[in-house]
Amino acid sequence: MKKTYHGSCHCQAVRFVCSIDLDAGTSKCNCSFCGKLRFWKAFIGGDALQILAGADNLTQYQFGSKTITHSFCRTCGVKPFGQGNLEVMGGPFYAVNLSVLDDLSLEELLAAPLEYQDGLHDNWEEAPAEIRHL
Repeated sequence: MKKTYHGSCHCQAVRFVCSIDLDAGTSKCNCSFCGKLRFWKAFIGGDALQILAGADNLTQYQFGSKTITHSFCRTCGVKPFGQGNLEVMGGPFYAVNLSVLDDLSLEELLAAPLEYQDGLHDNWEEAPAEIRHL
């Protein structure tokens, strides 16, 4: 079931609202980027997120195939989300950083299904052999 959540960076300069169905699953990836950030995410459609404040305070970063644009607060450095547009993902999407959702309870987070992806080896359909560090 979709629920509305409010998110923000550490300094509160960037604030947004989004609609997420946690029952649809969450994921962690072992790629060089997500592994370093310990990025726990949920994918949502491109129309399911609205920036309320601080859009001008976001800076972007891309790497590799440059399919996803990673957004960071210029002030505190927190990554609230990434975004992209892939047919396999249904078109425009966001990858929301679950740790920045201000009204997501620990109980909701721990109850959400979690999938691991081996992005380090571009083997997205398989879980990596080691996941304890993610």
